[in-house]
Amino acid sequence: MARLLSLFMALALLGACGATQVDEAPEDLGAFKARVLHVFTDKALQWPLSRDADASEWTEPMKRALNARLGRYQGSQEFDVAVTLEGFMLAPGGVPILFSPKSVAVVNVFVYDVSGAVFLAEKIQMEIFEDTTGESALLGSGHSRSKQEQIDGLALNIADKIEEFIAKKHADEGWFAPKLAEPQAADPASDAG
Repeated sequence: MARLLSLFMALALLGACGATQVDEAPEDLGAFKARVLHVFTDKALQWPLSRDADASEWTEPMKRALNARLGRYQGSQEFDVAVTLEGFMLAPGGVPILFSPKSVAVVNVFVYDVSGAVFLAEKIQMEIFEDTTGESALLGSGHSRSKQEQIDGLALNIADKIEEFIAKKHADEGWFAPKLAEPQAADPASDAG
């Protein structure tokens, strides 16, 4: 029994070490600058077993997290990012250790290149789980976190996952690579001299 308890404690500590932080180091996003960050939550479905929450309770936490993560980039080219919350399950209190469900949210992500007038990403679906902390690993987040803490944590994880996704697209596919300035046409009046 002592070994089993030690194993659970070690797993809990490992889970706590990997928790997402608001102020993590920025990614390389090239010339990216967010012109607008849209969040739509009105059509989100609350899944069975979830703690009761209104979809509108997600709007401010998601906006705040996206601004903290994507609003900090000051590149030379503007992009719009829209996120729609499609569904969520906020973990209820389970049976500690035996049944400790994790909260989860599903979002769709859209990235629009303003100057190119084209979508780089259209309806990319992501499934986001909450972080495990030392307390939630043993008790489940339904016992160790309030509903608002679960929403705030998932909102931050959504912003983090989007930031990592677009950083990977920048590295792999050249999203947000600085565009060359358009060559200026010669002024006919200056050639006449």
